[in-house]
Amino acid sequence: MTSAKLSIGIILGSTRQGRVSPQVGEWVEGIAKQRGDANYEIVDIADFKLPFLGTTDGTEPGIKAWSEKLSSLDGFVFVVQEYNHSISGALKNAVDFARDEWANKAAGIVSYGSTGGARAAEHLRGILGELQVADVRVHPTLSLFTDFENFSTFKPAELHNKNVNDMLDQVVAWSGALKTLR
Repeated sequence: MTSAKLSIGIILGSTRQGRVSPQVGEWVEGIAKQRGDANYEIVDIADFKLPFLGTTDGTEPGIKAWSEKLSSLDGFVFVVQEYNHSISGALKNAVDFARDEWANKAAGIVSYGSTGGARAAEHLRGILGELQVADVRVHPTLSLFTDFENFSTFKPAELHNKNVNDMLDQVVAWSGALKTLR
């Protein structure tokens, strides 16, 4: 086993105009990079311009780039917003565009919404289980009512920093352990 640092992708789960996931992702990345225990990077699914699964011949460059990006990562932190009690269609589509690239890796979830995004996170956990992704227990939940100003400017409560660090402790530990299976 090499002593190289693990690579953890912070996946932004929304592509819509006016989304706040970049603000949340940058906050998570800021906390993560202070730790020095892994290499962290934001992975914005919007950058890959993935078509709808099943409506393409699979030759679009974004599909190959998405697969290569996921393959290069040892673990994930999903930034998930709740849309109609679930994850966004764009995130589900992006997750479904890969299979083997997810296997035997760990993931944490940071969610937000009117109920902290808890229902979306629970849906994502079921999907990740099918893909052999081990999701960690600690789950920071952010409220649109208390952690966002006017539902659009992210202003997290200080207490969330500990939850993010605890989640990252688990993601790094599990990602390292699961690397031995790949």
